[in-house]
Amino acid sequence: MPHISLSASTFIDDFVAPVCTNVVVVLYQDDDILLINKPSGLLSLSGRNPKNWDSVHYRLVHGQEDISPAFPDAKLPHRLDFGTSGIMVVGLNAASAQHLNKQFQARTVQKRYVAMLDGWVENDQGQITGAIVKDKANFPRVKICDITGKQATSNYVVLQRLEHPHRSLVQFSPVTGRTHQLRIHSQSIGHPILGCDLYSNNHSEQMAERLQLHASDLYFEHPSSGEQIHGQSACPF
Repeated sequence: MPHISLSASTFIDDFVAPVCTNVVVVLYQDDDILLINKPSGLLSLSGRNPKNWDSVHYRLVHGQEDISPAFPDAKLPHRLDFGTSGIMVVGLNAASAQHLNKQFQARTVQKRYVAMLDGWVENDQGQITGAIVKDKANFPRVKICDITGKQATSNYVVLQRLEHPHRSLVQFSPVTGRTHQLRIHSQSIGHPILGCDLYSNNHSEQMAERLQLHASDLYFEHPSSGEQIHGQSACPF
């Protein structure tokens, strides 16, 4: 866990991300957008701490040597958590980025994730609706609070129940996009995501070397052609 200091009204996070040796893979490219695969263990945007300069955005803007060219005007209309891997869409110019931003704000973009949860989820499918609010006493965590929290909805389908140990491979389709939504919702039903350091039980964090949460599918409208795009990224676990 990062050490957090509080001075005046500002949180200072001195967490320094470990070096990520995995590359950002370009899955699709045209004049307006990229579809990329983000590795686990890489920030989406560079952090305030100058040591956290490495990120998806930094690598896209500056290029990855012998991997991908520089895209100096690249903008991220959405983010994935540090530990989450998977598909992201990138705007390559101001107009396309603005168009994509509006789609995310209007919640017309459909996202699907795959996660490995601790234990066997009882129902084959369901919906989690716990409202989410920042946990000011335990930054950067959030918590479930029906009184002060913002409405959050996650639909899920159990894809497979595994043994030795008991685990559930689940597909999530979040309706809202709150910070840490899938992680806190999974914990709230008693089945935290394996490898999660913030929302766990007494053993789930140790059951995987990384957060086992992957953005597998993204459905959106192409900002120029209006074509319906379905981007996919295969789950690595």
